[in-house]
Amino acid sequence: MKFPVEKLPNIEFKVDEPLSKYTFTKTGGNADVLAFPKTRVELVEIVNTAREDDIDITIIGNASNLIIKDGGIRGIVIILPNFKKIEVHGDKVTAEAGATIIDTTIAAQKASLTGIEFAAGIPGSVGGAVFMNAGAYGGEIKDVFDSAEVLLPNGNIVTLNHDDMEFSYRHSLVQNNDGIVISATFLLESGDKEKIQAEMDRLNELRRSKQPLEYPSCGSVFKRPTGHFTGPLIIKAGLQGHIIGGAQVSMKHAGFIVNINHATATDYMDLIHLIQRTINDKFDIKLQTEVRIIGEDTK
Repeated sequence: MKFPVEKLPNIEFKVDEPLSKYTFTKTGGNADVLAFPKTRVELVEIVNTAREDDIDITIIGNASNLIIKDGGIRGIVIILPNFKKIEVHGDKVTAEAGATIIDTTIAAQKASLTGIEFAAGIPGSVGGAVFMNAGAYGGEIKDVFDSAEVLLPNGNIVTLNHDDMEFSYRHSLVQNNDGIVISATFLLESGDKEKIQAEMDRLNELRRSKQPLEYPSCGSVFKRPTGHFTGPLIIKAGLQGHIIGGAQVSMKHAGFIVNINHATATDYMDLIHLIQRTINDKFDIKLQTEVRIIGEDTK
């Protein structure tokens, strides 16, 4: 059943919308319906309408660590670019789910708050970062997380604290309970504004020097296997630079797959599976994907 957009005439919807326009890989099939709620009321209305009609709901956030398959997504897809307010109160920064983590770190720096510098170059949204406990350069969201407002599938909005979220490596509770992060609050410490900026600049320069930011990609593709680093394993397996279709194992960082020539999501998936098979065959190591993979295969 298609989402009944006519029931909610005041909300912005796009029907049969190409999701490749929204993903960092520039790949992905169409959404049956893509929704752009502007307020919490509109978001709750969408969720309640979908629940009443038993329609699947998918949140895609900033789509930076995401692969949407070429068959697209059925049901209703929600994106939250209108949810981007960031506020500072004392030693806490509260950001709505659609705000970027980068903008959140900038707000913290301007308020002389330290602790979240590790995320200064993570391109995802706050909601997505909480959803997957995003991390970089030795820090993770769980290290600075205080609480989050989460919309549950039953339409209720609850506040979940740090212990409620059951954080682990690239995991949080909302991956299991189908909750939608509306906002998150981060608990930071007072610091020196110039030193905070210097650390952010250092990490961003490190990111620029080591990661293939010049190409579309989905970020780090694989979780780090215990006792190993993914990039060196892929290099040792002889797969750096390997191309399938328009997707390539990055020559700059083998843990990334980049879109060098109009790649499809299927190109990405085929390359991911090749890497997993090869690493398992050569080193008896099972690589698990860090990137979130959703949607349907083409028929």
